Amino acid sequence: MKAAKGTVFKYGDNVDTDVIIPARYLNSSDPAELAQHCMEDIDKGFIDKVQKGDIIVATKNFGCGSSREHAPIAIKAAGVSCVIAETFARIFYRNAINIGLPIVECPEAAAAIEAGDEVEVDFDSGIITDVTKGTTYQGQAFPAFMQKIIAAEGLVNYINTTQSHVDLG
Repeated sequence: MKAAKGTVFKYGDNVDTDVIIPARYLNSSDPAELAQHCMEDIDKGFIDKVQKGDIIVATKNFGCGSSREHAPIAIKAAGVSCVIAETFARIFYRNAINIGLPIVECPEAAAAIEAGDEVEVDFDSGIITDVTKGTTYQGQAFPAFMQKIIAAEGLVNYINTTQSHVDLG
């Protein structure tokens, strides 16, 4: 499986789905349109600064609030390659994996990594390297089945791919 490398956008505790993608934009399911409003209520300039591959780091309970799938879709469509947090709301965790957005729980990395740091994440091992500071952290590695879902860009693609290789006759 691949790794992620990018510049960090750092947030605190309890970043909820309403600030990840404000409710006023939920009438759209177009990922590109959702991306244009990603994080705007917590970080007005996020969408103008984020580059493909960048990483979000947050502390406790990232993705709490409504169970909307729009939140991880907006993050992924904005170009974010991974979210690292001390903890994730369970429904956000599940939604992120289901749409193929890699997320890693690691309290030490979440506390120490700062905005603007260059960070690399190896999804196979769970090792997070803060290239800027020269430090490494052991995050939670993905089980093989989750790696396959993420590599397929989400659960629906994974199911479609695996079913197309099954001989039903």
